[in-house]
Amino acid sequence: MIRKVVSWAAACAVASVAVGTATAQDAATYFKQNCVSCHTIGGGRLTGPDLKDVTKREQRDWLTKFITNPQAMMDAGDARALALRDEARGVVMPPPPGATPALIDALLDLIEAESALEASQFKGMQLSNAPFTAADATRGERFFLGTRPLKNGGPACVSCHATGGVGGLGGGGLGPDLRREYEVLQGRVGMGSWLAAPATPTMRAVFQDHPLDASEIHALTAYFEKQARDGATGDSSQRLNFALLGLGGAVFGLAVMNFVWKDRLRGVRRPLVHGQTSRG
Repeated sequence: MIRKVVSWAAACAVASVAVGTATAQDAATYFKQNCVSCHTIGGGRLTGPDLKDVTKREQRDWLTKFITNPQAMMDAGDARALALRDEARGVVMPPPPGATPALIDALLDLIEAESALEASQFKGMQLSNAPFTAADATRGERFFLGTRPLKNGGPACVSCHATGGVGGLGGGGLGPDLRREYEVLQGRVGMGSWLAAPATPTMRAVFQDHPLDASEIHALTAYFEKQARDGATGDSSQRLNFALLGLGGAVFGLAVMNFVWKDRLRGVRRPLVHGQTSRG
């Protein structure tokens, strides 16, 4: 029942944004669904910068243009936009889905209001800073492979993603290979925050009702850190193994069919030959 109420509230927020009447609650809902995986308000940098007091650091008109289409600002040679890309190690913020002028204005109002608080609700998940252990990484690998189920019923990572050492056939190909994701997201804070609130449409839809808990995030982050530390590289033999397995399966299937039906043509010919011989 709670999930239905939350889904209904989110639908109402999207509807109100679409007609240009974004409210503070709409902005808060939108920020939770689309921004917290890369940004905090007062919690430090993730993939993107900490947005606390951003409206004091940049002019509001510039922020509106940048949020609307960051890549266009970079293509135009805007110095600040290019600096933000460099600070994010080349990661470019995608245009927020459904970001109308009314919504962007409401988001900037929300950031100003949250920046004035001693502790913003968007400060970010307080993840463990305990050193990773071998046991943490092993548990994270089990979550990744699905040999240990996730507490809230989410799917195993391997169903959509590949990484190092996941067997002869590798992982799924729907999502990107995650061997270097720990480095791309700039360490445990960025990695953990992304796992807490995935920003991609597919991941958000899958995990919105099946979120990872803090202990699962810690274990998975330890596993991805180990992948990066070990320098896991792509294994081209996985695709070759998959192709060879498919070819072998096809040959085996044909052999079985030939064995089962080896007398089929003879069984058809014999009555015909016998009939012709009898009439002769």
